[in-house]
Amino acid sequence: MSDDLATKAHEADVTVWVGKAGIESVVDELHDQLDDRDVVKVKFLRSARGGDETADLAADLAERVGAEVLDVRGNTAVYR
Repeated sequence: MSDDLATKAHEADVTVWVGKAGIESVVDELHDQLDDRDVVKVKFLRSARGGDETADLAADLAERVGAEVLDVRGNTAVYR
């Protein structure tokens, strides 16, 4: 990841939250935000994770949106 992209990822605020409705409920929203921004930060709430790892959910969401996962830290993922 370039330094510029890393800075944008670090400074980005969470703008998409995945809750008990799951990742399917945020696919369109994430897609729309990625059209407008270089990076989008997504928070996976406990109710969304169940027994799944955040990285697995992040990868699944990226595949559905056609995005790239730049970073996963804790319960948050950054996409471009």
